[in-house]
Amino acid sequence: MKNSYQAFKQNVESAQRSIRSQFGDSIEQAVILGSGLSGLELNGFDKVGDIEYQQIDGLPQSTAPSHKGLLELVSNGTKTIALCSGRQHLYEGYSAQEVCTMIYALGQLGTNSLVVTNAAGALNPNYRPGDVMLINDHINFTGQNPVIGQAEDFGVRFPDMSTAYSKTLSGSAFSAAEKNGTSLHSGIYIGVTGPSLETSAERRMFRTLGADAVGMSTVLEVIAANHIGMDVLGLSAITNLALGDANQQPDTIEEVLANASLAGQKIKSILETVLAQN
Repeated sequence: MKNSYQAFKQNVESAQRSIRSQFGDSIEQAVILGSGLSGLELNGFDKVGDIEYQQIDGLPQSTAPSHKGLLELVSNGTKTIALCSGRQHLYEGYSAQEVCTMIYALGQLGTNSLVVTNAAGALNPNYRPGDVMLINDHINFTGQNPVIGQAEDFGVRFPDMSTAYSKTLSGSAFSAAEKNGTSLHSGIYIGVTGPSLETSAERRMFRTLGADAVGMSTVLEVIAANHIGMDVLGLSAITNLALGDANQQPDTIEEVLANASLAGQKIKSILETVLAQN
């Protein structure tokens, strides 16, 4: 464990040095773009640079479908935002720390707030594909945690997670949705490892636990972000019904990506306002 932690620290240092060498300006905020959400363009922000993940030393590569593997840097003249088109997942064979390498590297570069987006299945029967859910809390059902084995190089050993998602950013998201006429749910996201989708029994259990949506990402990144003191906003693109009832239908990646794109337009309208104001 000690050797793997030292390797992780070195990878974080390599990644932040690599990003800084290719883009020397400060990066105030970051957005992690989930499945079907890559290629997000924000009105009022102009591209000032992009870096392929392959050009970032120490960063694990993204192999998931629709994840471009590109760090796009945009600015409105006041601040710079990193749009991370693609992420790493446990189901790709990466460790919890490897999944969070980008988060820690951005933290070393001065990024102080993070928006996480994802594609998620609806456990809540009131949700429909194409909807958007603001994540007000999460359940980590992966059995893993990026802080395990760490010293206190990046943050305290026992980071508090009682308010993992910023109330200020969440309030701004609701205000933006109301202003734009966009319906926005608020619920609990449960993170699982994948890559197999959940059984119907598991989906019913997750709903009993209090979760409203389920997915294979996000929770580890949010733990890492809280560990290093970032403010976090979470938004889920609801891509499929995961009710686990008698009418449960098989899910396809094509359906997931199509509905993620639909929800992505709603997320875009929310983020343009939130990122301009915060």
